Amino acid sequence: MKFKNYKNIFFAGLLTLAACKPEIDVAPATSGSADFSTYIAIGDSQTAGFADGGLYRSGQINSFANIIAQQMKSAGGGNFSQPLFTEAQANGSGFKKLTGFDSNGSPILTDVPAAAVRTPGFPFLTKYSGDNNNFGIPGLKVIHAGIAGYGNANPYFERLLTASYPTANDVYLNFATAKPYTFFTCWLGSNDALGYATSGGAGDVLTDKATFTAAFTAVIEKLTTGGKKGAVATIPDVSTIPYFTTVTIPALLAGIQKVAPTVTTLYVSARKDDGTYAARAATASDLVVLTFPTSKMGVNGYGVSPLNPIENQYILDPNEVALVRDYVASYNQTINSVAASKGLAVFDVYTFLNNLKQKGLIIDGASLNANYISGGVFSLDGVHLTPRGYAIVANEFIKAINTKYGSTLPQVNISGYAGVVFP
Repeated sequence: MKFKNYKNIFFAGLLTLAACKPEIDVAPATSGSADFSTYIAIGDSQTAGFADGGLYRSGQINSFANIIAQQMKSAGGGNFSQPLFTEAQANGSGFKKLTGFDSNGSPILTDVPAAAVRTPGFPFLTKYSGDNNNFGIPGLKVIHAGIAGYGNANPYFERLLTASYPTANDVYLNFATAKPYTFFTCWLGSNDALGYATSGGAGDVLTDKATFTAAFTAVIEKLTTGGKKGAVATIPDVSTIPYFTTVTIPALLAGIQKVAPTVTTLYVSARKDDGTYAARAATASDLVVLTFPTSKMGVNGYGVSPLNPIENQYILDPNEVALVRDYVASYNQTINSVAASKGLAVFDVYTFLNNLKQKGLIIDGASLNANYISGGVFSLDGVHLTPRGYAIVANEFIKAINTKYGSTLPQVNISGYAGVVFP
């Protein structure tokens, strides 16, 4: 009888505990010494949300700048408008889509056509005239930021301007800062090295170091007018991105040996110490661009004869890699120095992506690395990021901002953002 009473008391206690749901107090987000009420984003394609070789609505919505802005709302942040393509023109400038894999396991990419082009005037894009906080412009270099008329050469900038080609004479930096703002992010400089690298040193030039320093200093001076606060990012070692690490010399050699087993050496046109180019035997240290047309291999001796080497625009050779790294190191020294002089937060992209390449990461239970397609971070163009990659960047910016300004902006769960979309 006593046991029965104790049993009743025990179960009554359990019911009482169940009825008393514990409450977990979550401290409200704070802005610290920063003011997030009006945030603008300055930058290039990464800031715009460019992905899969194009700028389109879904990518824009998942830009790291927009992700940051949504987190800022919990600490006094206001509305963050972006120059989105309409739903009717959601494909924007066009992009690439993964539609399958061939018998060798290589991805099959399909071009999704542009939907937001103006006619006449192609390749210029449908104009955007609404409110805007995201001034990410694909292709923008630091040295372009202060040039009048840049919109006449860049359709992504021209679409934001009232004037049209050939009278789109606005200066990017003045245009982007005309809107009153209280906080900014600035991720600029990658294109000052990227164009040279992705062209194998054949289609662009590295921005002169002193010119870069003067241009970046001018950008930050303008952005910090009146003591405004913000966060900047360094630029990555472009030679570590999937664009240069997916197609390899050993893989090309193995492919040609399937049809020509006697071939033991491939040949590339490579940069010599004196800056000229000559054919030589390829090595595993030669970086092949992702867009290399493998169908050319072996045709008329292409790539297998020193008389018809793989052209230098498809190869970033060790001398070019060393040159790019030297310039990137100088650019990053400038970025860190100028940011320190203004008391800005810094997200060290260079170190972060090198660690991703060397070690990989596990975030929110997701295993990530810098591999093409399977890594989850880089999109189909091998340069720009997936929504998940942009969420990671947003969190890293948030960490830097919180550390510098004493704010407590919450991070996003990256598992809620997709990597490469499989068919």
